[in-house]
Amino acid sequence: MTMERIRLAVTDLSLVVLVGATGSGKSTFARRHFAPTEVLSSDFCRGLVADDENDQSASGDAFDVLHYIAGKRLAAGRRTVVDATNVQSDSRKQLIELAKRHDVLPLAIVLDVPEEVCAERNAARADRAGLPRRVIQRHQRELRRSVKHLEREGFRKVHVLRGVAEIDRAEIVTERRYNDLRHLSGPFDIVGDIHGCASELETLLGKLGYVDGAHPEGRTAVFVGDLVDRGPDSPGVLRRVMSMVANGTALCVPGNHENKLGRYLRGRGVQHTHGLAETIAQLQAEDARDPDFRARVREFVDGLVSHYVLDGGKLVVCHAGLPEKYHGRTSGRVRSHALYGDTTGETDEFGLPVRYPWAEDYRGRAAVVYGHTPVPTATWLNNTICLDTGAVFGGRLTALRWPERELVDVPAERVWYEPAKPLRTDAPGGHDGRPLDLGDVHGRRVVETRHAGRVTVREENAAAALEVMSRFAADPRLVPYLPPTMAPTATSRREGYLEHPEEAFAQYRADGVGRVVCEEKHMGSRAVVLVCKDADAARARFGVDGPTGALYTRTGRPFLDDAALTDEVLARVRAAVGAAGLWRDLATDWLLLDAELMPWSLKAGGLLRTQYAAVGAAARAVFPGALAALEAAAARGVGGVGIQDLLDKQRQRAADASSFTDAYRRYCWPTDGLDGVHLAPFQILAARGRSLAALPHDEQLALLDRMVEHDGTGLLRTTRRLYVDTGDEESVRAGVDWWLEMTGRGGEGMVVKPAGALARDGRGRLVQPGIKCRGREYLRIVYGPEYTRPENLARLRDRSLGHKRSLAVREYALGLEALDRLADGEPLWRVHEAVFAVLALESEPVDPRL
Repeated sequence: MTMERIRLAVTDLSLVVLVGATGSGKSTFARRHFAPTEVLSSDFCRGLVADDENDQSASGDAFDVLHYIAGKRLAAGRRTVVDATNVQSDSRKQLIELAKRHDVLPLAIVLDVPEEVCAERNAARADRAGLPRRVIQRHQRELRRSVKHLEREGFRKVHVLRGVAEIDRAEIVTERRYNDLRHLSGPFDIVGDIHGCASELETLLGKLGYVDGAHPEGRTAVFVGDLVDRGPDSPGVLRRVMSMVANGTALCVPGNHENKLGRYLRGRGVQHTHGLAETIAQLQAEDARDPDFRARVREFVDGLVSHYVLDGGKLVVCHAGLPEKYHGRTSGRVRSHALYGDTTGETDEFGLPVRYPWAEDYRGRAAVVYGHTPVPTATWLNNTICLDTGAVFGGRLTALRWPERELVDVPAERVWYEPAKPLRTDAPGGHDGRPLDLGDVHGRRVVETRHAGRVTVREENAAAALEVMSRFAADPRLVPYLPPTMAPTATSRREGYLEHPEEAFAQYRADGVGRVVCEEKHMGSRAVVLVCKDADAARARFGVDGPTGALYTRTGRPFLDDAALTDEVLARVRAAVGAAGLWRDLATDWLLLDAELMPWSLKAGGLLRTQYAAVGAAARAVFPGALAALEAAAARGVGGVGIQDLLDKQRQRAADASSFTDAYRRYCWPTDGLDGVHLAPFQILAARGRSLAALPHDEQLALLDRMVEHDGTGLLRTTRRLYVDTGDEESVRAGVDWWLEMTGRGGEGMVVKPAGALARDGRGRLVQPGIKCRGREYLRIVYGPEYTRPENLARLRDRSLGHKRSLAVREYALGLEALDRLADGEPLWRVHEAVFAVLALESEPVDPRL
C-alpha cells in the first residue's frame, strides 16, 4: 500500500529555514527537494572560511558568509534554503530579521527525528563519528522547546515532519505569492479612488463597457482601494465591487480606508474620522435589509492583498504607490507603504502629512498605478500614474485602460465631501509639477527610456549642455523636444562618390526594413515649431502667458532674433493648421512640428561670410592671375611638360573652387521679413495627449500636405518623397535615379527613413530613424572644394561612423521619451530630463562633418 504524500507548500520567493538536530537528514532533504543553488549549508560555509567543515571555532565567520550570500540572493528575488541546525532561537532570530530586511516570507521546515536515528547517522559519517551523544541530546531538547513557538517568532509557515517515514513522504509544492498574478495579462480597467460614489462608479463602468459588472470582451476591472468613506453610498460601492471580485471579473487591493474599516468591523478601537462615521451610519442602515452584509464585508476586506503584480510583471497596482524594490515582496513594511505611502515627517499648512515623492525617483520597468493622493488630472510620471482625481471632492472618477494606457473618466455628480485642502497637484507627476532644478541635470545622469532602455549622460557633457540651456535657450516651457542628430549613409566605394543611396538601402535591407521613404533634404536649417491654437491653450498646457508657441533650433535657441517675425511665422502656421482642419481631426489645441526653415543663410549668415564666402573670394582673387601667368608661360614654352601639368592642376583647382562657391550660394538668397522665407514641415511630432512619432511617414506627410495646401501665404513648402522597396532591384534603382536627378540639379540630397517609423531590427533594437545621403556637390561645402580628387576621397573614405550612429539612436530614443512624457501630461522637469539629455549628448566628441 502506497502511503499518501505529505505536501509542503513553499512560496516561490521565501527564506526556507531547515530546523533539526545534527544527523536529522537536513542536507539530504535539501538535496532531494531544492535546486543546489538554492541551498546554503553552514557546513559548506565553515569549510570556505576554515578549510574544515567541522571546525566549530569558525562558526561565527561561517554564518557571516551564509547570511551575506543569503541576503544577496533574497535581494535578487531568489528563494534561499538555509541548511543548518537552527535549533537555537538566537540563530533563527537572525534569519527572520534577514527575511524582513528583504521583505520575503520566512518559512520553517522542522525535521523531528528520534535521537537514536541521529546518533546512528552521525556514527556512520567519518567526519562525525566522534561527535558526543550529548550534542544530539542538547539539540533535541532545544528543538522540543522551539517547535511550538516558531510562528510566534515570526515564521509565516511552519511544516513539522515527525520521524523518518514522514520525511520520506514529504513533497515540496512551490506556490505563488498572493500578490503574484503575472500570469494574468488582462486587458484591465484600473479604477481610482471611489470613496462611496456609487452612482459615479456605475456611470464609469458603463462608459468602460461593463454590463451588470461584466465586460463583453472579457476585460477585468482592478480597483485601487478607498472604496468607502466620505461619499453617499459606500455599501453600494462595496456590493458592486465584492460581486465583481467574486464573479472573477475584478480584482481589488485595499486602501487605507478599507484597512481602517476592517479594524472597526473586527471590534478594534478606531476614531470615526475622515469619513468613517458616514460609512458606519450607512452600514447600520443596511443591517435591517441584509443582516449578513457586515460579515461579508469584513471577510472581503480581510482577504485583500496589499498589491498585485500583473501582465508578466509589466504592471503593478496598489493603493498608495510602491517603489520597485517592494514589487512582489511580502512584509508588513511593504503592506504599509502600499496602503499609506511614505511621508517626510512634515505637515503642510493644512496640518496634513507631506507625502514623500517616491515616484520622482522611480525608475522601474513595471508601470505602477495607484491612488490615495487626490490630483486634478491623472498624469504619467516615471512610468507611474495616480488615478485619484477626487471624485468625492467634486472632481472626477478616473480609470486607466491597460495596456492601451488610455484614460477614461466621468465627472462627480456633486461635491459630496469638502476636502481639507483645495484639490490641486500635490502628488508627484501633477500637471504643474515642480520647478526645474539644477539637481535634475547636474553630474552624471542615467535616463530611462521606453524604446531603448537606459541612456547615460556623462558629467562633462551635462556641464556643456547646462551652459547652452541656461544662457542661450528659449523659454524651457516652450522647448519640449530637441531633434536627434542624423547619421550619414555608409561610405560609398563608387568612383567619385563619398556617399551614395545604395548603401542606405542596403543597410535598411540588412536591418529587415522592407519599405523606406526617401524625403527631399531641404536647403535650410532644422527648426522645431510649437504652435498653439490660442493663448489659452498655451497657458493651459505650457504655463506661459503671452506666447502662443515657439520657433527654435535643434539646440533649443530661438531661431529668429525678431520676436515679431517669430509671431508672424506662428500665425501663418496656425492659420494653415486651422484651414486644413487639423485642430479638429487631431483633437488638439497645440501641435509640435519638425521642419526645415529656409534659406540656410537666414541662420548661418555669419558662418557663410567668415568661412564659405571667404574661401570663394580668395579663390576668385588668386586663381585668375595665377592661371594667366601659367598660361603665358606655357605659351612661351617655358618649363616644358612640367608647366603644362601645373597649369592643368590649377585649372582643376579653380574649377573646384567655382563649384564650391556655386554649392553654398544655392543656400543663400535675400529675404525681407518673411518674403523669401520658407518652412518645410516633414513630421508632426505630438499633439495634445498623443505622441505622433510612431505614425507612419506616409500618414504624416499626407497631413502636412494638407497644411501646405491650405497655406495662402507662400510660407509652407511640401517635402517631396519617393517610396522604395529595399528588396526590389528596380525600386532601388528608381530611388538612386531620383537622388541623382535631384542632386544633379543642385539639391542637397535626401533622407531615407523606415516608412513605418519606430522600426527595429531582428534583435529588437531600434534601427536608424533616418539616414542622410548628401549630394556630391553639396559635400564640397562639408569637406572642401577639392574633396572629389581621388587622393582626397581615398583618405576621406576612412571615416568612423560607429559613434555617430550610436549617438543618433540614443538621441532618437531620448526624443521619443520626451514626446511620450509631453503627451502623457508629465510636468516640465520630467520632459526636460530627456530634452536636456539630447543636448548633452550633442557635446560628445564626433567628427562634425558627419
